[in-house]
Amino acid sequence: MGTTYNITYEGNQHLKEAVDSVLLAVNADVNTYDEKSTISNFNNSKVGLDLNEQRHKHFLANYNTAYKIARLTDGAFDPTVMPLVNYWGFGYTPKKPVTAVDSSKVDSLLQLVGTDKLSYQNTILEKTSEGVQLDFSALAKGYGVDEVGRLLEAQDITNYMVEIGGEVRARGANAKGTSWTIGINQPIEGASTTDLQASLALTNESVATSGNYRNFYEVDGVKYSHTISPKTGFPERNRMLSASIVAEDCMIADAYATACMVLDVDAAKTLVTLTDGIEAYFIYSAEDGSMATFTSEKLQSKIKTLE
Repeated sequence: MGTTYNITYEGNQHLKEAVDSVLLAVNADVNTYDEKSTISNFNNSKVGLDLNEQRHKHFLANYNTAYKIARLTDGAFDPTVMPLVNYWGFGYTPKKPVTAVDSSKVDSLLQLVGTDKLSYQNTILEKTSEGVQLDFSALAKGYGVDEVGRLLEAQDITNYMVEIGGEVRARGANAKGTSWTIGINQPIEGASTTDLQASLALTNESVATSGNYRNFYEVDGVKYSHTISPKTGFPERNRMLSASIVAEDCMIADAYATACMVLDVDAAKTLVTLTDGIEAYFIYSAEDGSMATFTSEKLQSKIKTLE
């Protein structure tokens, strides 16, 4: 997944080999950088792929959740955004910053985006056009976190914290017998992973954070971020700096964090308010240019701002 992982749990089991095995299996299904993965086979196919429920269970788990959340967010989250991600230089194709934006090209790629371009029936996932491609990067890391958590639970481990690249699943209590404390980074360019904006107390919950302050490039003074809007086809530029979503499962939190980055701040607040099972902590630019925050109601007692 191109990042690190940290796992803390109560118990004396030696599980590194089992954990690595789980993550390798997930990668074999959903890693777009692996030419032999299931998702790469689908992306390179002309019409689609025949998927065995057991052999491709990780792919199908990501696909089914991605499809559902795309519908629930009215396309703010969309797994078919891959052609646009590649065009802007953030996908599996060679990383080349776009130095001259071709609006007609973006418009043509937009015609390949949308869950209506897919059909899944009788184990066959079909695409309407050869150019339709999938990208699960906005929820696969969270799914990997959940899978490792489920591995621990299968070993009767009830107190644990799993973190992969900043996405976290926590269950039970920490070594002190209290809630797990998770840091939320300052959404500032050049900030280190230890520069924290707030801390969050987690008990039997997961959290995922999405932001545009690390993965971007600049051309002629214009910054292009890795969050691509499935609506416009362009890197999203709005007042949202960082979106942290808390949910029971990390995959759900991961996907909704991305959706909130695509939406403007007010629309993201509305989405969180109307969606059961998720809470949010947003950091965004106020109209006067200062940094502002939003904490959903049920999360207010669990968030502590750090000076």
